[in-house]
Amino acid sequence: MGRLSEKVAIVAGAGSIAEGWSNGKATAVLFAREGARVFAVDRNISAANETRDIIRSEGGECTAHQCDVSVATEVEAMVDACLTVYGRIDVLFNNVGMQVVGGPLDVKEEDWDKLMTVNVKSMYLTCRAVIPHMLRLGGGSIINNASTAGIRFTYANVAYSASKGAVKQLSQNIGVQYAARGIRCNCVMPGYIATPRITDRLKRSNPADYERKIDARRKAVPSGQLGSAWDVAYGVLYLASDESKFVNATELVIDGGQTASTTGKVWED
Repeated sequence: MGRLSEKVAIVAGAGSIAEGWSNGKATAVLFAREGARVFAVDRNISAANETRDIIRSEGGECTAHQCDVSVATEVEAMVDACLTVYGRIDVLFNNVGMQVVGGPLDVKEEDWDKLMTVNVKSMYLTCRAVIPHMLRLGGGSIINNASTAGIRFTYANVAYSASKGAVKQLSQNIGVQYAARGIRCNCVMPGYIATPRITDRLKRSNPADYERKIDARRKAVPSGQLGSAWDVAYGVLYLASDESKFVNATELVIDGGQTASTTGKVWED
C-alpha cells in the first residue's frame, strides 16, 4: 500500500460504458487504494460518479469531473478544475478510446476521422495541457493506453490499429523530449482483455455468436485465458509509481504472451 502516496492522478476515461470493470475504472480504484488522490474524468458523469463513489466507500479520495477529452477547451477546463481541487498533477492516465472494425474498404471516412480524434488527438490534448504543470513540479508520469493492435495484426481493424500505433509513437516522443526534466511517458499495450467495452460490443453485434467469438479470443492467448481490467490496472500502477523511475519512452505489453505466439492464427472481430 502507499505506492502513490501524496500523488494526484488524473484518470481520463475513469468510468465504464456498461456493468463491470473497465481499464480506467479499475485503475482509478487501484490508484486510490495506493494512496493517490484521484481526479476521475469521463464524458459520462454518471460513470465517473460511480467510480468516485466506489473509491470514497473504501476511504479513498476522489473527485469526479465531466469532460470530452477530444475537445481542447474542455481539456483545459478539466486541468484547471483538478488544480483547483488538488493543487498539483503527478500522474496522467489516458484511457479514452473507441473502435471501428473493418479494413480500408469498410471504414467510412467520417468514422476514421472520429476515431483518430478520440483515440489520438485526445491524448495529445491532455498531455499538452498537463505537461506544463508537471514541469513546474519537477516531473511526473504519463501513461497512455495503446493496444497490441498497434504493433501486430490480429483482425481487420485498420483505423483502430493505426491509432494505437500513433499512441505508441506519441508516448515515445514525449518521453524522450521531457526525460531530462523529470517527466516519463510510457504506454500500456493490452491484448485481449475482457472489459465491458469489448464484451458489450460483441453481445450487441450478434448475441447468438458471442460465446464463439469469446472462445476464439481465448484460443489466441497461449494460456487460453482472457485478461481482466485489473491486469491492465496493475501495469499502469507500476508505470505511475516511482518503482518505474528508470522506465521511459517505451511500452508495457499486457497480453498473456499473445504477441509472442507463433501460431500464425488470425481471429475474427
